[in-house]
Amino acid sequence: MTATNGDEMTEGIAIEDLTGARVQAVIADLARLRMTVFAAFPYLYDGDPAYEEDYLRGFIAARDAIVVAARDGERIVGVATASPLAAQGGEIRDPVAAAGFAPESAFYFGESVLLDAYRGRGIGHAFFDRREAQARRCGARFACFASVIRPEDHPARPAGYRSLEGFWRKRGYAPVPGLRIEMAWKEHGEPGESAKALQVWMRDLG
Repeated sequence: MTATNGDEMTEGIAIEDLTGARVQAVIADLARLRMTVFAAFPYLYDGDPAYEEDYLRGFIAARDAIVVAARDGERIVGVATASPLAAQGGEIRDPVAAAGFAPESAFYFGESVLLDAYRGRGIGHAFFDRREAQARRCGARFACFASVIRPEDHPARPAGYRSLEGFWRKRGYAPVPGLRIEMAWKEHGEPGESAKALQVWMRDLG
């Protein structure tokens, strides 16, 4: 992976880019964090540690991939990833290409997960700043990510739930009309994986 800027502090939380052996050393921690955060609405993900570790190793193996971590002391409390869209699987890459965006011109932002107690401190902005900076360094014109689509009346939606759409729009992202992808995972309470629809959001990095 390509090295990026050095560590910084955001309200006492260290934000750092992990590369090479530093990533491999914390794969299990990152997997547990993903499972913890994605278990909540809207993803409701019932994860498996072994699968999570394999997924993360595959994602970060891509050339120019980046992992940004938030640490409270030695504890990793948040993580965000990104890599070239061309390095993604066909379920992500192909629909975006079919919509007219060349995969080699875009970066795909994977997870951006942060424990509840650390939200509202600017860490989410730091995650986007660093991933966007990496995308620009690698010559990408666009940055994109996908968010799961849930109906307003979904039975698992918590009272007072606030989506991140306002935050994403302030960052310059917007949903691409008609551009959705499909991914499968097992929700809590499901006997197995089922397909989920996700909306692709994109920003021009120019």
